[in-house]
Amino acid sequence: WSFSWTCNYNWNTNYNRNGSSNLMSKIEVNTVDVQCGTNLTVGSACKSVTVAGNDVRSNAYKAADGGNIVSQSGTTITLGASGDTVSLASGASQSGFGRTGTVDWQTGSIKTSTFTATNGEGYFCNTSGGAFTVNLPAGSAGAIVSVSDYTRTFQTNNLTVSPNGSEKIGGVAAGAVLETEGQTATFVYVDGTEGWINIQETSNSVTGDPFLKATGGTITTSGNCKIHTFTGPGTFTVTQASATAAENIVSYLVVAGGASAGGGQSGGGGAGGYRELKNPVTPYTASPLDGYPSSPNRVTVTAQAYPITVGAGGAGITCAINTAGNPGSNSVFSTITSAGGGGGGGNAAGKQGLNGGSGGGSSDGQPAGGSGNTPPVTPAQGTNGGSSSTPSSGGGGGGATQVGDNAGTPSVGANGGNGATSSITASPVTRAGGGGGGGRCGGSGTTPSGGSGGGGNGNNNGNGVAGTVNTGGGGGGTENTPGRTSGAGGSGIVVIRYKFQ
Repeated sequence: WSFSWTCNYNWNTNYNRNGSSNLMSKIEVNTVDVQCGTNLTVGSACKSVTVAGNDVRSNAYKAADGGNIVSQSGTTITLGASGDTVSLASGASQSGFGRTGTVDWQTGSIKTSTFTATNGEGYFCNTSGGAFTVNLPAGSAGAIVSVSDYTRTFQTNNLTVSPNGSEKIGGVAAGAVLETEGQTATFVYVDGTEGWINIQETSNSVTGDPFLKATGGTITTSGNCKIHTFTGPGTFTVTQASATAAENIVSYLVVAGGASAGGGQSGGGGAGGYRELKNPVTPYTASPLDGYPSSPNRVTVTAQAYPITVGAGGAGITCAINTAGNPGSNSVFSTITSAGGGGGGGNAAGKQGLNGGSGGGSSDGQPAGGSGNTPPVTPAQGTNGGSSSTPSSGGGGGGATQVGDNAGTPSVGANGGNGATSSITASPVTRAGGGGGGGRCGGSGTTPSGGSGGGGNGNNNGNGVAGTVNTGGGGGGTENTPGRTSGAGGSGIVVIRYKFQ
């Protein structure tokens, strides 16, 4: 019910000790609407409402049902009573109540590691120490969160904004990666269809990014692929896995360190083991040793760190020692290990080439070279070294795709086996060639060549040539004059390729 009441009262009344009143006040009332149920309407369109207590003893305006409309206790003013709904009349405006589409920036709490955001707050994120993730709160209509690049390092160490559970960012059920220097983005949760929508950003539009994200090594791009190249030890860190399972199977090339040749009339060093897998979603021309889709060869990455080992080449041997060459060291990525190359045979102790990723060539009349593909994998990671049928020459070291040549000409070393060619780094490169064998001092004939792919040349009249760095090439053999040195093996390499857009 409602009624209009227009009146002017002049009460001159005050309360005395007996409760009688002598109240002195003036009340002017134009319109009074009583409370209906638990809904209370204060004011009307284009009206200004000023409230003071109507009960001088309790400082409270009372509704017809006895509940408070407005009450004051000290400096705290309360609208309505427990269970009531306070609403503005149609067309009325408010100020000082509720959020108006902005956030409260948390300037006293700079974030440096993964955390969960709170609705209505903005965060300055410092990624100078490494990439991390902001987990959004569970979405509710109107929820708002902002993030900003505190140290302008998002381009180096990304910030990932991850939705709660299966919720979306820009219609995609995946995290959004902020990777632009100085980037600031504000996200508002709208509904289950689009989820969180970026409503304001300092650079480019941000939506959920469903692709794999990672750091580590030297990073280059080729088409829609990123390539991480490790020429020494490092860490491949996946900061976000792809939303498409097949794209988390990364392409890789893992080449171990090549071995050195032996000392004196020595066999060439074997190349480091060569292992490769090409996922068809990262198109390029792979080597014949592509292990896809064999299950043992696949590496499916998740959001974690993967230590990378790049094998060193074996050190060269001085002719006064004349033993077998030093093997190369293994290279490792996740479950994939490529074995170091087998050392070439020397012309005294250790005449037979050693086993390894590729076998070393033998020396001084040994009937067989070292065995490649040791330990065995499929496809084979390397080949055998060459043998020696004469006492003054060394067989060639085995390469990734070709066995080392056998030595049959007196005092002349044999050629090393060829390596394998892959375009995983966006251009064709041949790696893991075997080292050429060594001859006898004064031996004539063609210089024993190392195999294509970094194998070092042998020498019939001098020092052997080292395998090329970061190819896993085997070192070249030397002749037997004291003080001569055989070629060292070349160090290995690890390359990882994946789809990033």
